[in-house]
Amino acid sequence: MPMAADTIIALIKEALPDAQVSIEDTAGDGDHYQARIVSAAFKGKSRVAQHQMVYAALGGRMGGELHALALSTEAPEGA
Repeated sequence: MPMAADTIIALIKEALPDAQVSIEDTAGDGDHYQARIVSAAFKGKSRVAQHQMVYAALGGRMGGELHALALSTEAPEGA
């Protein structure tokens, strides 16, 4: 069963409460998303570490309920 964009946002915001999350269903099937996440928690972390934080927030749903998620992550300006 595909995962709703609202569910993805809620999971990310639960782990990263300050996160600004925008998400787009790139294929229109509820299975392929592109997300942009801005959080102060990413400050000083490598891109790989930032993405690992997002995957951890999704609690192992990648590859199961959530087939594909292209990520763009960054710390806010001045953070």
